[in-house]
Amino acid sequence: MNLKRSYLLLCGFYTLLLLIGVIALLMGGGSLLAMIQLGVGALVVIGLWGYFLGRGFMNPRMWRPLAGLLALGIVIQLVAVFTADLSGAAMTWTLTTAIFSVLPMIFLYRYGDRDQPLWATPEELEGGKLLGELLEEQRELMVEKQAQDSQATVRVRKAGDAYLASVEREREGSVEAFEERFRCSATLAFFIEKFTCLSVGDFASKYTNDGTHPA
Repeated sequence: MNLKRSYLLLCGFYTLLLLIGVIALLMGGGSLLAMIQLGVGALVVIGLWGYFLGRGFMNPRMWRPLAGLLALGIVIQLVAVFTADLSGAAMTWTLTTAIFSVLPMIFLYRYGDRDQPLWATPEELEGGKLLGELLEEQRELMVEKQAQDSQATVRVRKAGDAYLASVEREREGSVEAFEERFRCSATLAFFIEKFTCLSVGDFASKYTNDGTHPA
């Protein structure tokens, strides 16, 4: 059994736990807290499937806060186990819940990292591929562009397995300079399109013969 299949079986296990909780809630009713726990559990299961299938579900910015919520729940449950006067059954349930929350917390934290291909659109993947090809031909890419009320200079280079983007923006006499590092070239393309007044097409126009292939 390979690792991916093991992870998918793990997702199936957590999905089964969620279904058991839903059935128990429908058969015996439940408190508001139980319904909230099932709602959080449903989000966790969606995130796990997305992570192991390599697909982006919902928004990447929501998954790390959810992982933080799970971490907080684990801490509270462990504190309750060692300090509260719980019955044997309640202590077992609380400790089991805390243990089963550890792996989802770790995986959801990783899933919430925007700097990976699964969160990229097809356009960003294509733009990242082009930038990667250009950086194989050029040590550094640099493009300047004048917008209506601002000017931006963006330099892109590769350092090991990472991509570095240095940005200098001038607006109304003030200059802002910063640098970002990315592991995924598609995230670099997203950054250029989202946070500068440039586009990947500007780099293509400067460094290629026909806008698609390196010069």
